[in-house]
Amino acid sequence: MIITKNETETHAALEAFKLKNPNAIIGFVPTMGALHEGHLSLIREAKIHCDFVVCSIFVNPTQFNNADDLKRYPRTIEADQILLESVSCDLLLVPTVDAVYPCGVPDYDIDLEGLDQGMEGQFRPGHFKGVCMVVERLFSMVLPQKAFFGAKDFQQLAIIRKMTAIRGLPIEIIGVTIKRAENGFALSSRNALLSEEERENAQLIYRALKAGVDFGQLNRNSAAITAKIQSFFTDTDFEVEYIAIVDNDTLLAVNEVNENTTICIVVYYRNVRLIDNIPFVYTTATAS
Repeated sequence: MIITKNETETHAALEAFKLKNPNAIIGFVPTMGALHEGHLSLIREAKIHCDFVVCSIFVNPTQFNNADDLKRYPRTIEADQILLESVSCDLLLVPTVDAVYPCGVPDYDIDLEGLDQGMEGQFRPGHFKGVCMVVERLFSMVLPQKAFFGAKDFQQLAIIRKMTAIRGLPIEIIGVTIKRAENGFALSSRNALLSEEERENAQLIYRALKAGVDFGQLNRNSAAITAKIQSFFTDTDFEVEYIAIVDNDTLLAVNEVNENTTICIVVYYRNVRLIDNIPFVYTTATAS
């Protein structure tokens, strides 16, 4: 696996590969490190669709609105490198802040047509501006044809697609299904901040979401479904930041669930912010 630290080194490595493989498709998986099986599933998916796969590890300071959260974010670069080699990643880009923002953090503005207003946008002001800024910059460093993002960050995936369309970037954005532990707990780098017992307890989040979907088969009212999900966390150590039931295209809250809605949740557990979502799937019973 090639390791690069800046745009010049990355372009040189890619140009050398393309010289021998002129029609090669470059795939890209941007991450903030502390890699786990969820990230590896993105690399594997990229390997299926692309001839050369780049992974970046960069803890982007511009998307953190909480300095303590940035400081606590796990950093495990040596272990990450071993994991990437195990799934045959072709190139690892590990840039410094100066390499990503050589002239300092730039003024950045983008109209995301309201996709950034609710959910994370409400509770993490400026978060998606930082996300779009760094992803657009990383795209320019890697110049991929395809980029792969996990569906766990549901709103982020929609916003990256919107940003790519607005900027007219010739990059296909591919969402990859959430990777879960056996107990249903969504895999996340932040899970490393929890003990094994706490990770087991955190399956409650997925159980609550599943119960919400099941309840919605009988009662499609979003407020009622939200109350059902919220009830799972009563008198527990979990603190719900928000539960949002939104339209998949507009990300606006809906009054009733349908086949084009997703239930999103953010919960704090042991001061660790955990995010998850589940699409609403309506099942119609058939006569036997």
